[in-house]
Amino acid sequence: MSRAGSLRYYILARLLLAPLMLWLITTLVFLLLRATPGDTVDALLGPRASQTAKEELRERLGLGQPIWMQYLTYMGNLLQLKLGESLTTREEVWRIIQRFFPATVELAIASLIVALVIGISVGVISASRPNTAVDAAGRLFGIFTYSIPLFWLGMILQLIFAVQLGWFPLGTRFPVTMAAPQGPTGLYLVDSLFSGNWPQFLTTLYYLVLPSFTLGILISGIFERIVRVNLKQALQADYVEAARARGIAESRILMSHAFKNALIPVITILGLTFAALLGGAILTEVTFSWPGLANRLYRAIAQRDYPTIQGIVVFFAAIVAMVSIAIDILNAYVDPRIRY
Repeated sequence: MSRAGSLRYYILARLLLAPLMLWLITTLVFLLLRATPGDTVDALLGPRASQTAKEELRERLGLGQPIWMQYLTYMGNLLQLKLGESLTTREEVWRIIQRFFPATVELAIASLIVALVIGISVGVISASRPNTAVDAAGRLFGIFTYSIPLFWLGMILQLIFAVQLGWFPLGTRFPVTMAAPQGPTGLYLVDSLFSGNWPQFLTTLYYLVLPSFTLGILISGIFERIVRVNLKQALQADYVEAARARGIAESRILMSHAFKNALIPVITILGLTFAALLGGAILTEVTFSWPGLANRLYRAIAQRDYPTIQGIVVFFAAIVAMVSIAIDILNAYVDPRIRY
């Protein structure tokens, strides 16, 4: 089979398997939520509510039905792209996603940029000086950023840069004393830039720096390790030795020859990193009171809001699946050696 044919077959197989993966995730989340201790009605009404009021609310919310009937009802609605309504606010889950997701996207993109810049820079510097103190420092950086708890680092950075030094705000996305940017994307940086409102743009950037740096510095360890290992291997390849024999400068060999090949695994890891960003965004948004979809998911879990939890998790899972497929396709076009 030709490379183009194998790639088309792989894309088709991944597209057919994506709904199966989403179904498995949806089923697992549905069962786990109902297996955990606690009751949604108690969370909504409180422990002092009468038993009659609890039973009436349980019947109104459909929680009095058998589990299998609740499951079939939910899956039937999901096939129609209906995610249901929040049990606490009675707002459609799609509206919740539409309202909170742009903040998460803005934080994730900014964090990914920080991670790429720091991780690739440290990886290149470390690989270009093998078996030195700089190389050892690069390895320690990768281990430290990969293992440190995100919430702990967020609180430490808040304590230093927000509380003690006062350089950045303690949390939230935009000050309540200013009118927030309005636009079709919901991304404050993009909407304020398109409208030409520079005070809003700079304020948004100012509030974004600390949370994006916190999440980005932890994710950067992944890129640092990938770049350092692959760049070291590339610098030992035969074509690099041939370039050195022709008298090409070491800096040109590093950036024009070895660095390009070392970036190919970075593209591969982007899909997994995006999933890690969505997972890390929960802790980051809670720590910095960032009004994103991950923070809304955290609140829904605390309130045992089944439809909201299920809808947001399925939405995140669908995004991760699509990004993973897109990264695989991009990786195949970038590297002609790849066969599926």
